[in-house]
Amino acid sequence: MRIHIATDHAGLDLSQKIQAHLREQGHEVVDHGPTAYDALDDYPAFCINAAHAVIVDQQAGVHALGVVFGGSGNGEQIAANKVKGIRAALVWNESTALLARQHNDANVISIGARQHTEDEAIRFIDLFVAEPFSGEERHARRIAQLAEYEATGDIAGKGVDH
Repeated sequence: MRIHIATDHAGLDLSQKIQAHLREQGHEVVDHGPTAYDALDDYPAFCINAAHAVIVDQQAGVHALGVVFGGSGNGEQIAANKVKGIRAALVWNESTALLARQHNDANVISIGARQHTEDEAIRFIDLFVAEPFSGEERHARRIAQLAEYEATGDIAGKGVDH
């Protein structure tokens, strides 16, 4: 699987360790930056580029997911979710890693590098990467509603107020 990774300065060390782990597991890892520590870096471009690459790969039929890191993971998740078609989930335990895939068919996860140990982060990522989408009708229906809103600004029959 191809895994796109991005971070900010707070997650740089963890990102590099995670990339080594993923490569050892046989994954192709694409690092979207940063490549050097800069306490004043701006994570949005890194995370948006990684998320965009996930979508491009998925549309081309490449099995791809993304992982973004930051101090809390919140801003990185928000940035990734700005890319059309991305469903980025903030993961903070094993259950949220599994449910991100099972229920939300998330294609990117965000992890707070200052919130978890390296072993915890590796466990969350390994679970996320291995877990398939359940395909249950209720979850597929909800994902379709999100995609419809993203494309049209409305959810048919649901009366979205603007």
